[in-house]
Amino acid sequence: MIVGVITVVGLLVTRMPKVAAPLALPEAVALPQDVQAAAVTLGRDFIAVVTNDNRILIFNRDGSLRQEVLISPAASATTAP
Repeated sequence: MIVGVITVVGLLVTRMPKVAAPLALPEAVALPQDVQAAAVTLGRDFIAVVTNDNRILIFNRDGSLRQEVLISPAASATTAP
């Protein structure tokens, strides 16, 4: 039984797919003044930062700003027909 457990663990370790190296963040992603990050998402060739002022800033992997997307406010749910 012990040999069976060791065999199964050995097979799992040797047959597991290789895990890709973690994405490296740039040294410094410069956010505009008075802006705080609410969320960060890493893509293959970009870093997306959701800010506290309802914007999504897309940075290249080197830290340069690629695109800025304005998030429009949500429609009010309190309006009645």
